[in-house]
Amino acid sequence: MSRSPEITPSEPPKAKSLGPLLMIWRAALNYPGRVVIAFLALVTTAAAMLAIPAGFKLVIDEGFTNGGDPDEIARWFRYLGGIVVVLALGTATRFYFVSWLGERVVADIRKAVQDNLLRLSPGFFEENSPREISSRMTADTTLIEQVVGTTVSVALRNVLMAIGGTAYLYYLAPGLTIGLVLAIPLVVLPIVIFARRVRSVSRTSQDRVADIGSMVSEVLGSMKVVQAFGQQEREQGRFAAAVERVFDTAKRRILLRAVMTSLIIFFIFGSITVLMWRGAVGVSTGAITGGTIVAFVLVGGLVAGAFAALTEVYGDLLRGAGAASRLNELLREEPGIATPARPIDLPKPPRGALAFENVTFRYPTRPEVAALRDFTLTVSPGETVALVGPSGAGKSTIFQLAERFYDPHEGTIKLDGVPLTKADPHAVRERFAFVPQEGILFAASARDNIRYGAWDADDEAIWDAARAAHADGFLQDLPQGLDTFLGEGGARLSGGQRQRIAIARALLRDAPILLLDEATSALDAESERAVQQALEALMQNRTTLVIAHRLATVRAADRIVVMEDGRIVEQGTHAELSDNGGLYARLAALQFDEPQNAIVK
Repeated sequence: MSRSPEITPSEPPKAKSLGPLLMIWRAALNYPGRVVIAFLALVTTAAAMLAIPAGFKLVIDEGFTNGGDPDEIARWFRYLGGIVVVLALGTATRFYFVSWLGERVVADIRKAVQDNLLRLSPGFFEENSPREISSRMTADTTLIEQVVGTTVSVALRNVLMAIGGTAYLYYLAPGLTIGLVLAIPLVVLPIVIFARRVRSVSRTSQDRVADIGSMVSEVLGSMKVVQAFGQQEREQGRFAAAVERVFDTAKRRILLRAVMTSLIIFFIFGSITVLMWRGAVGVSTGAITGGTIVAFVLVGGLVAGAFAALTEVYGDLLRGAGAASRLNELLREEPGIATPARPIDLPKPPRGALAFENVTFRYPTRPEVAALRDFTLTVSPGETVALVGPSGAGKSTIFQLAERFYDPHEGTIKLDGVPLTKADPHAVRERFAFVPQEGILFAASARDNIRYGAWDADDEAIWDAARAAHADGFLQDLPQGLDTFLGEGGARLSGGQRQRIAIARALLRDAPILLLDEATSALDAESERAVQQALEALMQNRTTLVIAHRLATVRAADRIVVMEDGRIVEQGTHAELSDNGGLYARLAALQFDEPQNAIVK
């Protein structure tokens, strides 16, 4: 299985270059028409912004210098009004198509990432936190949506305005333009430095606020424990200290913003004052017109703002590139369990034979410990085999290898005589039905949770499965019956009810091999007896592997396999193993609370 870098919870880091943004660009190029329209609207709005100062120049130089003729003044104001209309329409067009592209690109990336995640084997999610992957699917894609829908547009617009504005300034007054170009870095640099400091402190402030949220959630969720152990004062002290840390960070942020605001006002308005002063001297000597100096000041402000915005936007683009890079890791991740180029078809009809031949396996996160060691086990069609042993013996590993969630490091696993590595994993898993120790349900209706075993099943088949699992009684009592929403993880049901839903799901699948991880452990005695009867009926003519934590549930198994440290140490019937005086006999004596030599046969 390919080994990916470990995913750690964090804010998307800045990339070293904008290269990862090519992934976003390729996704946007799937909609070339909208990209072209958005770009043309962007160029139009940038040109219109620069045309407004030119319009004011014409109003002043042409409207007021010709004797103040009202018709002449109205003419140039109509020209200026036309520019405003173009700017408004262009901005609306740009906003719509750029925002559309941002949302569409994010939707496509999310679907592509999810599609690839569903291809990956469980080993990937053992090495990488699903919670952090979920964060990438939300926080990182939101950042990308901001980059496509806002940041790229702002960057391109400011590039156009910076280039076009500088050219127009040089056309208006070459001498003043050279001075302005030299002054812009002196104005922008301190603003950028303080802005970075403010952003850094703001992130720290957000982290401190997040600490408060986490602390509140933890304490309120454990209020019974807090009060039971009388730790209210300690928790008050912890919370007060966290609040003071937030306040201290906020003071630093406020001070930096105050200093930065004063610098911005001083440099910008000071620069405008100097330009106006030099322009006024030029107007008095007749070197330039009044309209020219007004246009120059307005365009100069736009150019300075464009350069300042570009320095800010570049950091946002780097963060967007970092987010794109993290998502690209998920997109490039290859499944460790892949379908062979020429898979061998499994026999039909299925027989249900399963064989482990000298299998050795280590989990990716625990490579120093073998979960199975030279393990050999053959399960005949229709046989019921119980797997017992202490925790860590390797019982659950057998289930995971059987469904080919992992491949063994050594040895071979065969299903109906076909090595699993040579078969299509989907075809392999279709032959298994699995009931976990704790019923895992989705935030969906009861119907959808049961028919997850066979999605095309009709209501009659669903109710048949529910009756067999003794779940029909409480399902009929639900407010909307099968259409009742069960809540997150089936929170609206009891543990036993969730387990019976999981059993009904496995019953509906009607697979030739059953994998039962102590499937009745969450049920009360009466329900356990009823469900056990249903399972025994279901086991007829099916191969069944049962992980048994309570030995009383497996006395009737055709064979009991006792495991320890990844190996088989005993196997036989309950009576045979009880007589042997080995590990099974010791476990049975502990569970049944009987002397080892007096176990009921």
